Amino acid sequence: MSPVPKKKLGGFVGFCNFPNQVHRRSIKKGFNFTLMVVGQSGLGKSTLVNTLFSTKLFPDKETASPSAEVPKTVDIQSISQDINEGNVKLRLTVVDTPGFGDFINNDDSWKPILENIEARFDAYLAHENRVNRSKIVDNRIHACLYFIAPTGHALRAVDIEFMKRLHTKVNLIPVIAKADTLTDAEVAGFKERILADIQHHNIQIFRPVSDEYDDAETVADNREILEKLPFAIVGSNTLVESAERGLVRGRKYPWGVIEVENEDHCDFVKLRQMLIRSHMEELKEFTDTVLYEHYRTAKLISMGHTQNNTVFREYNPAQQAEEERREHEKKMAALEREMSLVFAQKVQEKEAKLKQSEEELHARHREMKAQLERQRLELEEKKRRLDAQMRPITPSKPGTVSSKKGLFK
Repeated sequence: MSPVPKKKLGGFVGFCNFPNQVHRRSIKKGFNFTLMVVGQSGLGKSTLVNTLFSTKLFPDKETASPSAEVPKTVDIQSISQDINEGNVKLRLTVVDTPGFGDFINNDDSWKPILENIEARFDAYLAHENRVNRSKIVDNRIHACLYFIAPTGHALRAVDIEFMKRLHTKVNLIPVIAKADTLTDAEVAGFKERILADIQHHNIQIFRPVSDEYDDAETVADNREILEKLPFAIVGSNTLVESAERGLVRGRKYPWGVIEVENEDHCDFVKLRQMLIRSHMEELKEFTDTVLYEHYRTAKLISMGHTQNNTVFREYNPAQQAEEERREHEKKMAALEREMSLVFAQKVQEKEAKLKQSEEELHARHREMKAQLERQRLELEEKKRRLDAQMRPITPSKPGTVSSKKGLFK
C-alpha cells in the first residue's frame, strides 16, 4: 500500500480540539480500574491499597483466635467502590487473594487465581459475542501487585511458579513488602537478585515504555521508574509526627520515622506514580490489546474458529467472481464425490440384497426338488406294491388236469 500523502492546511479547521472532546466525554462517562493484590498474609496488602488511594477500602482485619479454623484453599475476594477526585469518577475494584502462600504445600496455590483471571476474560469474550454489545462490563484484571516477602535472599519457589504461570495473563508489578525491615544495602542486593531470577526464568513484568511522542520529562520519569523496579514499599494508614515535615503518613520507631511519601525512605511514590498518575491507561490498554487478545485468539482457535482473511482484502469484482467460481466448483466436486459414494453404497446394498434373494431362491429350489424326488420315490414304491398284489395266478398244464379228472371216475 502506498504511503498516505500529508497535506498542509490553508487555515484553522478545528479537529485539533478532538482531544478536548474525548476528555469531556471521558469525564462524563467515568473510568474503571481493577487491581489484584497477591501475597502471603501479613505483608500489608490491604494497608498498601488504602495508602495508594488515600481511602479505607479494606477495613481493619481482626486477629484470628488460635482455635479458629484455617482455610484450606486460596479465597478470591473482590471489593468495588466509586471514588471521586477533581470531578473525575473512578470505579475501583480491588481483588484480594487471602490464603495464597500460607500453606505448608503451596504447589497449586496459583490455580484459583489463574482461573479467576481467565474467567474474567471469558466473561468479557461472552459479552463481545452478544448481539447487543452496548453495555459491555469490563472486569478484567488490569494490574497485579505481587508482594514479595522481605527475606533479603532471592525469590522463593512459590514466587517464581506464580509469576511464570500468570505473566502472560496479567500486568505483573513485583513489590518488596515491608521494606523498612531491610537496610538500604540489603534492599539494593535483594532487588538485583529478584531481577536476575525474573530474567533467568523469562518472566514478563510491566515496564514503562517511552516513544517519540513523549517529552523529555516523561522519558526521564519512565527511566527513574525502571531503575526502582521492583518497588521497595512501606504502607501506613496513620499520620505520625516528623521532626522535619510535621504530620506525615508513615511509621514511627524508637530510632526515627519512616515516611511513606519520602523517596529517600521507600519507593511508594514511584509505585503510585506509575500505577495511578502516569500509566493507568497504559496498563488498561496493554491488558486489552495484548494480554486479552492473545488469550482470545488461543481460546477461539481451541474452539475451532479460523480467520477468514478474504474479509480484510480490497474488493476486486473479477477476482471475487473467480474465487466464487472456484469455490462453487470445489463444492460441486465435493457434492459429486459424496453422491458417487452414496450411489456406490446403494448399489452395493442392492447387489447384496439380490445375492441374498438369489441364494434363498436356490435353496428353496433345491428343497422343492428334493421333496419332489422323495414323493416320486414314494409313488414308485406304492406302484410296485400294487403291481405285486394284483398280479394273476399262473394256469395248470393240460396233461396234469386230465389226470386229475381221471381219478374221479
